[in-house]
Amino acid sequence: MAFTDLFGSGNRARKLGHFSALVNTALLDGPLKLEEEILLLRFARRFDITELEYNEILKNPKKYPIQPPNSSEVRLKQLHDLLVIIFSDHYIDEDEASFLRKYAIAIGFNSIDAEAIVNKSIKIFSGGLDFEDFEYLLKKKQDKSMY
Repeated sequence: MAFTDLFGSGNRARKLGHFSALVNTALLDGPLKLEEEILLLRFARRFDITELEYNEILKNPKKYPIQPPNSSEVRLKQLHDLLVIIFSDHYIDEDEASFLRKYAIAIGFNSIDAEAIVNKSIKIFSGGLDFEDFEYLLKKKQDKSMY
């Protein structure tokens, strides 16, 4: 087996594990809602999840373990994906917040960083930004668009 085959299968396993976590997150508050199903289908396309894999994961979302990424940027992207699923109903409950914290640790953040990142992310997604954070995000977006 070539090295690229190993890398490819590891990347595939990471995608399946992440998608399984998205399904687990969507199911935390009961059966899938239409908004959650639409988002999951979108993520499935993005991650090249086949229809067979999609249905298999829906039946048993714990089948694929989480594969921690090496990059902090990928970790944040994965947390963002989970937040999009969670906030599809414009609400986060304590079970979902607890799952996010556990997931953040599982993908490689230490417990202190996981707590801080999840708490700040919840504020951002729920509209609870203070003015300084709001101003910072606006300026950061403007700075990027200037180049």
